[in-house]
Amino acid sequence: MQDMPPILVIDSQKDLRAELEQNLNTVGFPVDSAADGSEALDKFKAIKYSLVIAGDQESEEGGLQVLNSIKRISPQIPVVIMTARGSVQHAVEAMQAGASDYLLKPFAFEVLEKTVRKAIRQITGNARLKLEFEQGRIPKEGKEILTRNSKLEGILDQARNIAASSATVLIQGESGTGKELLAAHVHRHSLYPNAPYVAVNCAALPETLAESELFGHEKGSFTGAAGRKIGKFELVKKGTLVLDEISEMPLPLQAKLLRVLQEKEIDRIGGAHPIPIEARVIAISNVDLKQAVKDGKFRSDLYYRINVIPLTLPPLRQRKDDIELLARHFVETHCRLNRKEIIDIEPDALALLRGYRWTGNVRELENTMERAVLIGNGQAITPQHLLLEACESDGDTSDAFCVKTGETVREMEKKLIFRTLEDVKDNRTQAAELLGISIRTLRNKLKEYRDETAAQAAQA
Repeated sequence: MQDMPPILVIDSQKDLRAELEQNLNTVGFPVDSAADGSEALDKFKAIKYSLVIAGDQESEEGGLQVLNSIKRISPQIPVVIMTARGSVQHAVEAMQAGASDYLLKPFAFEVLEKTVRKAIRQITGNARLKLEFEQGRIPKEGKEILTRNSKLEGILDQARNIAASSATVLIQGESGTGKELLAAHVHRHSLYPNAPYVAVNCAALPETLAESELFGHEKGSFTGAAGRKIGKFELVKKGTLVLDEISEMPLPLQAKLLRVLQEKEIDRIGGAHPIPIEARVIAISNVDLKQAVKDGKFRSDLYYRINVIPLTLPPLRQRKDDIELLARHFVETHCRLNRKEIIDIEPDALALLRGYRWTGNVRELENTMERAVLIGNGQAITPQHLLLEACESDGDTSDAFCVKTGETVREMEKKLIFRTLEDVKDNRTQAAELLGISIRTLRNKLKEYRDETAAQAAQA
């Protein structure tokens, strides 16, 4: 059972969490834990779990709130409620909200084990979940986008809302923002989450073989066609076909793709008749397709055909409230992967991370934190471990945020505040939200800087 996704245990009692984790590990279940609902939901969005056990928290309604939140994200995941504040009404509310079972503390571990096995059997169908992972029917790793950013949370909500439709989705954004994760997110919430999920990199398809890869061919239809080949559109059946880097698709193939999307049928190369298809198509591009249309590199009719549901992921520099959350997640992940004790991140290192421009977005941040974990040898990650002294610039330094060795935390803080205000055109409310501070704190900081400037001018 170590191959299955872990169980997430949520409870405010640290000792109980440790005891449940140890006992469940003993009988073969991988376990992760969280102290409260906020931590649990952050983890749930980032990692795929097989089961959630929601225990007591600060409020009496805590377990039910977590249950409702998890069911909105992944309705198929079973949730077991365990509580010491049991009542008939509470149990009825939990079951009506979608709980798979209800346990009253204290309970024997054998009861919990039996409950866990029963809940997992309900969704796996005797190891069906493991087989689907092996066959690629579920996007590998099942990772979700991790965020606290209100704009990105709105995009995820929108993606969930349209997931049950068959409409074509266009996901755009800079490299490293998580477009592939968003595509997998749509598939997991579609009507057929267990149907095949196939991603094709259009830039990596040889032009001579691209049509065959997508639509298939019959035996003898061209030199080297020794047998019939089923294309990706047929392979996914009712599932999801992701066309990554669609801007790199050759123009002749774009015309054929347009017909497929319009007619909902394909023609195998050398085939005698069209074949109906049911695949849901998600197109991904890190290039502005509108500009590509103007440049004559992308067909305008295909652009309008795939742009039914447009979703654009914001770059990490517009999600500064996510930087600490992501950085800590990546540190924990790579400490575990490298069998290291999980370490902290020093405040001045966090300030450096928040101030950096992140042209490579979340992917660059993960690489940075992985490197810091590997080269660090203390109890915490310091600015020196991040190796971010150089300003990133492609020739335009006006958009760069430079932090140099020897600068104080206060100097970095001042630079970060003014950089953020510049980015949001002096909207103090928005700047305070991005910086993770109150508007009052921001006003006080700006007053301090003005007083310092006035004092320096008086001394000059």
